[in-house]
Amino acid sequence: MLRLSGFAASASVGDFSQRVALRLVTGQADQAPNREHDAYLFKGQTFHPECQWVVTFEEHRPEAERLFSDRRLVVLPHEFDHLSEGDVIRFVPDRKAVRVLFRKDANANYFLVTERCNHLCLMCSQPPKDVDDRWLAREILDVLPLLPVTTPFLGITGGEPTLVGEDFFDILSSARDHLPSTPVHILSNGRTFKDRQFAERYQGIGHPSLSVGIPIYSADPEVHDYVVQSKGAFDETVRGIMNLKAVGAEVEIRVVVHKQTYEGLVDLSDFIFRNLTFVDHVTFMGLEITGFTRANMDKLWMDPYDYRSELRAAVQYLAAARINVSVYNHQLCLLDGSIHKYAKRSISDWKNAYMNECTSCSKRAECGGFFSSSHLARSSHISAFQTK
Repeated sequence: MLRLSGFAASASVGDFSQRVALRLVTGQADQAPNREHDAYLFKGQTFHPECQWVVTFEEHRPEAERLFSDRRLVVLPHEFDHLSEGDVIRFVPDRKAVRVLFRKDANANYFLVTERCNHLCLMCSQPPKDVDDRWLAREILDVLPLLPVTTPFLGITGGEPTLVGEDFFDILSSARDHLPSTPVHILSNGRTFKDRQFAERYQGIGHPSLSVGIPIYSADPEVHDYVVQSKGAFDETVRGIMNLKAVGAEVEIRVVVHKQTYEGLVDLSDFIFRNLTFVDHVTFMGLEITGFTRANMDKLWMDPYDYRSELRAAVQYLAAARINVSVYNHQLCLLDGSIHKYAKRSISDWKNAYMNECTSCSKRAECGGFFSSSHLARSSHISAFQTK
């Protein structure tokens, strides 16, 4: 895994005490706008743009301290040496805390809007907290203007992003204005969209490439409500999806497959076909062993090989109905060959891994691999495809 958070080895920033977002620049980017957020990324170069901030690594510390004694200097440990021009970090001076907010070369960048949520999903990878974290939205508003207009994709996640109210709309408006060509995908439980006016305002933002991914875990409301640990969630979620489609929004349905959901996959596909056939995409997702999943392994974990028949039937049902369908976070060797064409490489690169068995696999380049947390539980059927 890439190191995305930690602490600076040292920092000399004078009396500066505020949390700050810094865009890392080199000589090629020194004419970019919003220069007050620029930090020169020093790796021994001779070109020194006039930035207030300088970020370097321990191996360059002596030279950096000599050259930039009049700047705010942050020295990072070598675990952060993957950082490059165009990346954005957060620096908190009093704790010397560092977090990578955006990586220019990442296959996907997601912004956490809030840790608050009105669900307590059994397999939540970001367990909710009842905290005042409005600063997260303000930080995103600071960061969006710093990103390159060529950014290929942005994700908005939580918690439940819609719970931040006005800040939610401000973030989407900023993305529209600063990154009009960048697709933005929101992960939401969909319940706030049960309010038709909220759905209309969302669509009224007018972003040219805006979509929302909403989970439905079963055609049985009681099963869905149990998985998300919230009574009445199923009805509100379905109403939210219908409102979004009624105003012309793009909607994806997400289904995490595990012990509580696998038996009902075909029934869920049938429910989607009969009631929500107008959705734009349906994805069946593998389990990530992090967050609440670790505490609920007995309720959730099963070898994906053991539900391959149910998954195959559910995918084929939707495909036959001409509904756009994909399989995320699964290894090809665990899937029935008939649905390989629906499998996508979907795991974020910073937490993507492969097993020893994958080294000689002829389909490794096509396979999505594993979450790095998969070492906690993995299929006993992982095997390499051999070149014929």
